[in-house]
Parts: sequence; C-alpha cells; structure tokens
Amino acid sequence: MLGNIGEVFLQLVVPLSPSWPRIWGDMWNYTPEVFSDDELEVLSRHFTNADKPVFALINLPEVVKGALFARYSRSPKSLRRLFLDEFYHADNDAYESASAVGVARAEGLYERMLADYGDDSVAQLGGVHLACEQASNILTKVLERGRIMAYLEQSTRYIPYNKPLADGNYRYLVPNEIAGAGLEQDYRSEMDSLFAGYLEIFDEVEARLRATTTKDPDDSDSVFNSSIRAVALDTARGILPASVLSNVGIFASAQAYEALILRMRASELNEVRQYGELIRAELDKVIPAFLTRVDRPDRGGIWVDYLASRNTVPAGTPRPVSSGGRSIDDGEDVAVRLISFDPAGERKIAASVLFSQSPVSMEEAIETANSLSDGELRMLIANYVGNRQNRRHKPGRAFEETGYLFEIECDYGAFRDLQRHRMLSIEWQVLGTSLGYVVPELVHDFGLKERFQNIMDRSRGFHERLQQAVGPKVGAYAVPMAYRVRFTMNLNAREALHMIELRTSPQGHSSYRKVAQRMYSCIDSVANHRSVAAAMSFVDFGNYRLGRLSSLRQEESKNQRISS
Repeated sequence: MLGNIGEVFLQLVVPLSPSWPRIWGDMWNYTPEVFSDDELEVLSRHFTNADKPVFALINLPEVVKGALFARYSRSPKSLRRLFLDEFYHADNDAYESASAVGVARAEGLYERMLADYGDDSVAQLGGVHLACEQASNILTKVLERGRIMAYLEQSTRYIPYNKPLADGNYRYLVPNEIAGAGLEQDYRSEMDSLFAGYLEIFDEVEARLRATTTKDPDDSDSVFNSSIRAVALDTARGILPASVLSNVGIFASAQAYEALILRMRASELNEVRQYGELIRAELDKVIPAFLTRVDRPDRGGIWVDYLASRNTVPAGTPRPVSSGGRSIDDGEDVAVRLISFDPAGERKIAASVLFSQSPVSMEEAIETANSLSDGELRMLIANYVGNRQNRRHKPGRAFEETGYLFEIECDYGAFRDLQRHRMLSIEWQVLGTSLGYVVPELVHDFGLKERFQNIMDRSRGFHERLQQAVGPKVGAYAVPMAYRVRFTMNLNAREALHMIELRTSPQGHSSYRKVAQRMYSCIDSVANHRSVAAAMSFVDFGNYRLGRLSSLRQEESKNQRISS
C-alpha cells in the first residue's frame, strides 16, 4: 500500500492535477422617515412596513433584492428611499405577488414538521431579505454573529456621519438602561461632544490632504476626491462611539433567524431584546410557519433560558489575574500573538492530500507524509496550491487540517471589520477603555494629536463613571471606536489565507492591515509553516496613504467600459 502512495506522491508533485418571550413594552425610540402618500402606496407593495426600523422585502425579484442590499452598504440612504430613488419605475412596475395557491397546505406541513417532528432541515427552505436600520454598533455585532447568514452593513469608512436625524439628534442610540439611571442628559452631552470632535477631525484631515496631495493628471476629479474623503473618514471614525447607528441588510434561512431571535431574547441588553422582537414581528408577516417553535414554552422558552444561563460564571470560580492594562499611547497600534499551533500542521496537510488521491487509510497517508523530506513536503504542498492567478483562487480543503489560535488587541473599528469573518471561531471581551486607544497616523502628521487625545481622555472619564452606574456592557455604548478591544481568532490555514490576503489589500484600513500582516508573519516565522505562508502569495505589506485610490481607478475604468 505504501508503494501506491509513493506512486501517487510522484503524480502529485510532477505535477498535481489541476426564555419564553418577555414583553418589553413600547420603548423603542425610532425616527421614521417621511414619505409622500404616493410613495407609501408603492412601498406597501414591496415592504412589510414603511414606519419601523425592521422590515422585510416582498414581491421583488431576487436580483432586485440582491442589488438593493449591495447598493445599501455604500449609501447613506435608507433601503426604502434607495428603492424609490434608484430602483422603482412607475411605468415598469412588473413586481407582482406570488400566487397564494397551496400556501395554507404548505404552512400546515411546515408547522407539523417543525413543531411536532423537529426537522430542522425544513427551516432551511425558507429565506428572507431583512433590513435592520438604526441599530447601534453594539447591536450589529449581535446581528452578524451567526455563521450561516449573509450580511451587508453600512460602512463608517465610506459614509460621513455628519448629518443628524430628522429629530435633530446625531446618529447614536440612547440605551434604555442609561435613561433609566437618570444619565440621559449627561450621556447625550458626551455623545454630541464626540460627534463634534469627529466632524472637526474629519474636516481638518480632508482639507489638509487636499492641500498636501498631488493629483495624478490621469485621475478624474471624482476618483481623487473620493480617495481623499475615504482616508479622512478612516482617520476620523475612531472618534465615533459604539452607540453610533448603522443599517444592516441580512439574508438568511428561517433556521438562522430562529437561532438569532432566541439568542437576542437571552441578551442582557435592552436594545438587543427589543430589536429581537421587532425582527420576530416582521418575519411573522412573511414566514410565520417557520418560526412556530420560537414562542412555545417547551421549545423556544427553555432554549432562551439555556442561552441566558450560559452567560454567567458561577460564584467561586477562579478568575484569571490580569497583569494590568497597557499605557494609553505606547507606540503600538496593534498586538498580535500566536497562542497555539500544531508544529506538525504542514505534514497533516500533506497527509490529507495523499489520502484524497490514494485508496489507502489515513493512518498510512500520515506515515508517508511524516517520511517526506522537507524539500518533498514543500514541493507537495506547492503543487497542491497550484498556480494562483488571484486571491480568489484558493487551495483545497487539505489546508483545513491545521489551525492557529491568535490573541489580538486593536481598535474597535478594525475589530468590527475582522469580526465579519464569522466562519472561523472568534470570541471578544466587552469594549472598555483600559487597553488604551490608537492615534491615527494622519492625526500625528497634521498636528491634531493633542485635540484627539483630549477627546479620548474625556471619553475615558465618562466611561468609567457610566460603567459604575450601569455596568460594563451598557457602558460600552459610550466608548469611541479608537479604543482597543481584545479578542481571539481560531482559524484553519485555509481561512487564514482568505482573511489575511483580503485584509492586507491596499484599500483596507491601516489598522486591520497591520493585524493581518502580523498574523502572516506569525504563521511564517513563529509557527515556521513556510509552505502555508508561501501559499499566501497575495499578502500585501505596502504602506498606502491613499489606499482606496487604486480600487477607485479600477471601478471608474469598469464603469467607462460598461457605458461605452
């Protein structure tokens, strides 16, 4: 048998073929958008409501739903306004309701299978596009935690938060817990101060960039102005608090929504629980039969109780002893530590490759992989990876045979982007101020450091006061995104390749680019997994002042080709 593996090895390297629902009351504070009577009539045909922050899309082709959500992530408009302004045409309204024939019979079947037989796979057959608007950035991390869901979130990197809502307030949430503690006025004053600081830093950085950056004659004004604005937004976004409001588009199966609602009902935060009920109410309008278990005491009720019980640590449990927080400005934007890895990880990859190409046992494949010389091992893995033409060409699943556990500290803004890689395992601590904050490079360069530090130091003082009154989880709403958060990422080599290459691309934010670059260096030099590192051929270590410039040029070029 081992002789067979030897023959396969030669073929591979020369070369490889290519709790029971609670009633939360009418406490949700939402600023509805104003629509004309004609617009409301149109919206009623395609959205489940026109006056709530959560609504489902109905009677629309899948391609329209997908395009709306894609546009959503780069627009300051609400989804309903986007639809009216950019997708709806009165003279070509061909979106009609699906036939109701057979609906009652189907709902009865689904209810029996889900509620009585517990066949979870049935709940994967119903999917819904759901818009979630005016959600805090604390809430968006809850919404986006489920693995098998698709999300697009409004970006703080592309959209300025310089305009207040219709009620005159800036786009931030006042949690019920803070209002209940009698701190609403102080909280609003602090949030308004943060937004004022955000606008000041944004305007100053944008003006200084225009004054100090030479425009390439080949770049259009649109490309140049957009790249300048993107860098200014990147620089200022760290001042925004975690309470800042965002819009999230979600597409998911009924099964995924069921898990989300139950998880939200078990939350300690009022915002999360209330928003969970808004989601439940809208889904009831489009897939009620798929969610029948959520409200049953013997199903959803005990499930919520179980989830809530997992959030507590028993009294008397030994707690780790902290060595203390880092200094406020210690010169290090990020910290990346490789906590654990398998020294034999690359040989496990090789064994998986040999196993998939041979009629032998895994034990025999492992024995052969362990007998390979270092040169043979490198050649085998290199041929398995193949000639990658771009970062979307990824090695096969043998790269899932080894993994890495990283502990990372970086600013909360960068964490938000990295957290979206939800297929891997990620755990994070409550956002606070003890780990210090990151001062953006351009804040240093343009002489704005003292102003930035004053904003951060004032915010830290308010957070400490707020935390004493309402606890750390509610206190996190008031923390600016420049403050660091500590989290772990446990991912296999295939996930690492995808994430590190994507997050080191030139248009990426400088903070998470540094995290991804250091993760690569740990795999290469600490784990000594040279073949895995060599497979990551699209990792970019460049330093780009106008990182978005190249991608904006490409976008403009594509648009010109399409329009010509």
